[in-house]
Amino acid sequence: MADVRIAEDWKAILQEEFDKPYFEELVSFVKEEYSRGTVYPAGRNIFRAFDRCPVDKLKVVIIGQDPYHGPGQANGLCFSVGEGVPFPPSLRNILQEVRDDVGAPIPLSGELERWAEQGVLLLNAVLTVRAHEAASHAGHGWEQFTDAVVRAIAERKEGIVYMLWGSYAQKKGSIADPSRNLILKAVHPSPLSAYRGFFGCKHFSAANAYLTSIGKEPIEW
Repeated sequence: MADVRIAEDWKAILQEEFDKPYFEELVSFVKEEYSRGTVYPAGRNIFRAFDRCPVDKLKVVIIGQDPYHGPGQANGLCFSVGEGVPFPPSLRNILQEVRDDVGAPIPLSGELERWAEQGVLLLNAVLTVRAHEAASHAGHGWEQFTDAVVRAIAERKEGIVYMLWGSYAQKKGSIADPSRNLILKAVHPSPLSAYRGFFGCKHFSAANAYLTSIGKEPIEW
């Protein structure tokens, strides 16, 4: 039985997953990787997306792929970077769309913790990565775990906004019931695709209009 350091409210609904053989293998793999070289994010931040977004406050799910693999970038929240770290291109495009959609100025910091604390789960599909090697921890069990997270949310919660950017996120979020939640889809915000439908998608205003319509506080993007 794996003792995972994750917020207690999430632990309660995910414990069954932590007890499965694949998760024990995943823990062994991740520990070995951290012992052998540089892995992001810092160990204490692997489950930060859960620690910063309580289950009972959950309003929005944003799904990323795997953590940034450059020095000082990944901080456990998808698309987010720490104070003082230059914005990676996808984050820059996300914040540009926020500005164009809801009029919020582009912030000085790319730290999205303020979103998480309002109920936005910033979930990467894979929660760790080897330095300078994109997708190096894919295929070791993280995807199975984060599928289970989406399933647990879909079974327990309704009135959730799912922002699914790119085919990978759309596949992962496909379990959510569109009749009981708001499913927003667009291309990925990376420079390769942002101009093909991410810019102008107006997901942030759509999310807030939906939350307001069901009696929830909108997000201050």
